[in-house]
Formats: sequence, C-alpha cells, structure tokens
Amino acid sequence: MESTTYALPATPKQIAYARALALRNQTLLPWEVQQDRRSLSAWIDAQAKLNPGAQDSRPTSKQVAFAERLARIKRRAVPDECFRDKGLMSKWIDGNK
Repeated sequence: MESTTYALPATPKQIAYARALALRNQTLLPWEVQQDRRSLSAWIDAQAKLNPGAQDSRPTSKQVAFAERLARIKRRAVPDECFRDKGLMSKWIDGNK
C-alpha cells in the first residue's frame, strides 16, 4: 500500500492572524503559504518574532525638525549620531531645551 500524506488546509483563524502580522510587518503573505496549515504556521512563527518598532530606530521627522529648530536657536549643530538613533536624538533634545 502507498502512504500518501495530505496537507491540511489553513484554518480561518490562522489566515486572519497571518494577515494581521503581514499588515503589522508590512510584508506580503504568499499565496502558497496560505494553502498548507504547517507552512502557514511556520510563516506565522517567523513573522511574530519580528518587531517592526525595533527595526526602525531612526528618529522621526518631527524629532529631527524640532532638534534642528533648537540647534538654530542655540547656534550649535546636532551631532551626526543623533540622526541614526531615536534615543540619542531624544536625549539631545532634552539636554538642549
């Protein structure tokens, strides 16, 4: 006898959660992944580990604009490293208010 394994279809809850993760991480949810419960589960595990907030540690445009305004008033330059890190920019702004 031949042993054939069949892929179980993804559940509606899995698909809904995967779509929410895709929106959060701004990535595409591949069609092939949605067809199989195991592959969708693996995709969900990988996407759930991503933290989109941590990926972008650059300062916001509002932080940069405010820091540049402060720099003009105080007649100093904003250090280059502040433009690469949100936390450093925040500290620089707090120290120069």
